[in-house]
Amino acid sequence: MSSELDKKLAQADGYLARFKRETLGHLIDGKSVAGQGEVFDNHSPVDGQLLGRVASGTEAEVAAACESARDAFGTWRALDGSERRRLLHKVADCIEQRADEIALVECMDTGQAWRFMSKAALRGAENFRFFADRAPDAANGLSLPTNTHMNYTVRQPLGPVGVITPWNTPFMLSTWKIAPALAAGCTVVHKPAEWSPLTARLLAEIMLEAGLPAGVVNLVNGIGETTGRALTQHDAIRAVGFIGESTTGGLIMAQGAPTLKRVHLELGGKNPVIVFDDADLDRALDAVVFMIYSLNGERCTSSSRLLVQRSIHDEFVAKLAQRVAKLRVGHPLDPRTEVGPLVHARHCEKVLSYADIARADGATVAVGGTRAAGADLPAGGQWVQPTLFTHASTKMRIAQEEIFGPVLTVIPFDDEAEAIRTANDVRYGLAGYLWTGDVGRANRVALALDAGMIWVNSENVRHLPTPFGGMKSSGIGRDGGDYSFDFYMDTKNVALALGQHAIAKMGV
Repeated sequence: MSSELDKKLAQADGYLARFKRETLGHLIDGKSVAGQGEVFDNHSPVDGQLLGRVASGTEAEVAAACESARDAFGTWRALDGSERRRLLHKVADCIEQRADEIALVECMDTGQAWRFMSKAALRGAENFRFFADRAPDAANGLSLPTNTHMNYTVRQPLGPVGVITPWNTPFMLSTWKIAPALAAGCTVVHKPAEWSPLTARLLAEIMLEAGLPAGVVNLVNGIGETTGRALTQHDAIRAVGFIGESTTGGLIMAQGAPTLKRVHLELGGKNPVIVFDDADLDRALDAVVFMIYSLNGERCTSSSRLLVQRSIHDEFVAKLAQRVAKLRVGHPLDPRTEVGPLVHARHCEKVLSYADIARADGATVAVGGTRAAGADLPAGGQWVQPTLFTHASTKMRIAQEEIFGPVLTVIPFDDEAEAIRTANDVRYGLAGYLWTGDVGRANRVALALDAGMIWVNSENVRHLPTPFGGMKSSGIGRDGGDYSFDFYMDTKNVALALGQHAIAKMGV
């Protein structure tokens, strides 16, 4: 074990000790609440050690959090946008000061590798700074005059909102939802995923430390089927922002329907990366490997289907298999690790099950498909060997279902038309990636793909003002820039008569 890993393990143990001492409860109206609901264990995917116990929020505790957010809304929405900007920048400052703590806790709670998580807190701070700077102008609208009326629009915060975040990169994705809600003038009730609850608590504490008034952000831990349902059904919550699996997104829509909640759903993906024979193949190979095997393959925008033009297929896939076989699986706190353990035993078993499914459907397991093993891997961890499926076709389950792990399925194609048909032949439509040296083809294919985001000759490189979201079963709505305010705010039109326009007379 390296001295660097030893050092990080000691730091992580120090940060995690507080969670082992007492049951993790909630933060409601600025106060820590022990929680009276069912208690469940939170185990690290690294070695199975107990990180602590977590109280699942009861219906009464969720109601208290929602009512706290409703009570705080009037004050928070009335706060001048420049003051919201100051407070949100203070949140970013506090995140940066605790960046190592956040990253180390997240690595041990999720299994994500340090090489990626070391910057996750800083990305979260960047999200807060980006939306902080937009807070003073969040209410701005348009002037839409006619000959007889001056029409102008303003945007107003929607009210208390529920934010339900996933387990894969929980800290960054929580900031991605909460920061624009606060900048818009909304108050928040946050329910993090039960498999990775720890950094949500750190974020809630940081926001209080930064000076956000009590009740502006509330945190309730718990199971989706109980605590989550209570949140999505509560009549004080005007909207729910959710990141997660597509079936769960449908349930959230149904649960919020009786109270006419607005929903923003960022859901699953089975994203294609298309490599044409005129592409820069070395750069394409780097991007293909990075976009499925980084973050353990546990991200919605991963390019889990590789479509390769048949003329270059064999050579490209041979090089790809060599790279996949060399990926370093290891302890997430080891700086050399490229792939860490998967988040939970149940998820690990699901991902591993696809090797048998692939073989049954006639595909080849070219690399991996088994648990990773090695003397340096801690016992009790959820270790999976990075996996490559070849000789696949678009109708196979491995080409249709979201596996959400370090697993790539390769499908050959002959021409542009077949590439587009195959890419679109799934129920998802979150992202697409394509590699070509032909600018005309790049535009044709990008416009033809049924996906909300397309990257050409690039991996996923986010620019915060741009819209983020999907089509089909990959979601509803967009995040990013002012697109976030479209969700967290209502637009109002005011029509002011300029003079004596004609009014129809009735009953004269």
